Amino acid sequence: MKKVYLDNAATTPIRQKVIDEMVKVMQSDYGNPSSTHSIGRSAKAVMETSRKTIAKYLHCNAQEIIFTSSATEATNWILRSAVKDFGVKRIITSKVEHHATLYTTQALQAEFGVQLDYINVSEEGILDYKQLEDLLTEETKTIVSLMHVNNETGDISDIAKIGAVCHQYKALFHCDTVQSVGKTELDLQQLPIDFLVASAHKFHGPKGIGFAFVRKNLVLQPLLFGGEQEKGWRAGTEPVHQIAGMAKALELAVENLEEERRYITELKTYCWQKLQQTFPEIEVNGTSTFYNILNVLLPFSPEKTSMILFNLDMKGIAVSRGSACQSGSVKPSHVLAEMLSEEALKKPSLRISFSHYNTKEEIDYFIEGVKEI
Repeated sequence: MKKVYLDNAATTPIRQKVIDEMVKVMQSDYGNPSSTHSIGRSAKAVMETSRKTIAKYLHCNAQEIIFTSSATEATNWILRSAVKDFGVKRIITSKVEHHATLYTTQALQAEFGVQLDYINVSEEGILDYKQLEDLLTEETKTIVSLMHVNNETGDISDIAKIGAVCHQYKALFHCDTVQSVGKTELDLQQLPIDFLVASAHKFHGPKGIGFAFVRKNLVLQPLLFGGEQEKGWRAGTEPVHQIAGMAKALELAVENLEEERRYITELKTYCWQKLQQTFPEIEVNGTSTFYNILNVLLPFSPEKTSMILFNLDMKGIAVSRGSACQSGSVKPSHVLAEMLSEEALKKPSLRISFSHYNTKEEIDYFIEGVKEI
């Protein structure tokens, strides 16, 4: 059966050069990077070179990069430490964030009585920046947690603007950049971000490895206790092969960024034009969305909603209704619930997300599959 993968916002295929790099490290640099003998030192050198590579592409200091198992872990760690150790009494976020942020903030509210405020989101998926500034005028120790690119709709937030207003009112800014790292330019010398999180598997790297950027002079306390790895901030023996794979994936993503962004943008435009020709009443969820994510509201009856992914999967087509973290859920997307009317929410929405591995022939096959439904 033909396989068409259009769910790159959930995860991406690993580049062959990344796999080759990881195999080489597993074979040659298998030592524990905390060991003082030559084999351990060799593994440590691979790890620190990888840290410098990531820092170079984000324009920050290598010591500001901390390796974690995922962006989810990094978000939990940063927000919890901000409340416990920095004396944060209030978190400002939005209801369209990833569940890693939403559930962490709710847990902190329940555990520590933190004030939790949500920024309004328009029907077009745009944050209310004026409301953010109004909230920040209250003199309460605050951390703002807002994502760069929404993982379901692809809506882009102005993180330079958010960071500037946060710092104007002496609030901390934590940014989930999972969907944008490796897919657009990010200069942390220019962007007023205090904490940033990313996962390798979103930019054609391995799963199970990510990183946090922690701005210099902001000292967090560990989430996990044990050894002195990662400046004592993140205990546990580092997976050197995954770290090397992540660094290689980011290096290749940045090197090929211009060419791949242009190709994927053309592919998304082609897909949208074909969908409009086939289903004239189709609508886009969101506005000014990121170049690799297309979230559409199909003009189908609500009873087709529950079976649409199953029917496409039977044809070998992989797309999603929303975040992969909610796969199998019959509940509507929490992101779309903030944007769509109750009636529209009952109709099938699809998130189609592209990579440079996709082709126009695959788009044609996908559209034929939707037509048959």
